[in-house]
Amino acid sequence: MELRTLRYFVAVAEELHYGRAARRLHMSQPPLSRAIRQLETELGATLLHRSAAGVTLTPAGAVLLEQARALLAQAERLRLRVTEAAAVTTLTVGILGDGTDPGAIRLAAAHRRRYPGVEVRVRDADLTDPTCGLRGGLVDVALTRRPFDETGFAVRELRADPVGAVLRADDPLARNDALVLADLADRRWFQFPEATDPAWRSYWNGGRPREGPVVRAVQECLQTVLWNGTVGMAPLGHDLPAGLTAVPVTDMPPSVVVAAWRQDDTNPLIPSFVRTAGAAYRS
Repeated sequence: MELRTLRYFVAVAEELHYGRAARRLHMSQPPLSRAIRQLETELGATLLHRSAAGVTLTPAGAVLLEQARALLAQAERLRLRVTEAAAVTTLTVGILGDGTDPGAIRLAAAHRRRYPGVEVRVRDADLTDPTCGLRGGLVDVALTRRPFDETGFAVRELRADPVGAVLRADDPLARNDALVLADLADRRWFQFPEATDPAWRSYWNGGRPREGPVVRAVQECLQTVLWNGTVGMAPLGHDLPAGLTAVPVTDMPPSVVVAAWRQDDTNPLIPSFVRTAGAAYRS
């Protein structure tokens, strides 16, 4: 058995859904299904029951899940010890926006606990670079949000957040339980500079050109709403200063939190960081 195949099995066993497991593994569903069938053939046992109701573990599958997790954890510890012996012990992480995100806080605690010998250096990026310095080679891995130009990057989705309009508390629209983008059509929005990734700018402008003050950082966004009454989009659930509120925008696509890294980067600390991030943002 290959470790890769065991990782495939663990993903399906944890998700109990081939489609979700395939997305988690960044692969299509047919080769994932073939790999699980081949594993069952090699072991001579049925590991998963598939039915119209979904996927369930067999007793043999439950045993393999427990043992596979232990084996993969041991393999990761072995890889890390080799990495430490090779003196690769520093990872630079780019973080976009709010550093108080509960997922990022859980990730920091889990990574520190699992890899105490790895020094993590954090680069706090502003909103003009959704790759957090990744494209410029300033970081090894980025915790950021889609959409942006992903050319040359590997990307793992961590979480999807609903989005709302950030408004002054005394704004007439702030009394609504929910809004649609058309409700904001005649308002001024905060803008990112012209050189900012076009896909990123378009998303935060609700998919159409807008006019308003140019901002570069989260605090600038919030202050321009406070001072000027402009409108901007933000993920729901984040703390806002007094005087501001966020109203859900029902036709705005969710903001997807991702880990991203360069496809050609051979830094051995990146895979373990990304796997730890996946678990931390799911919990």
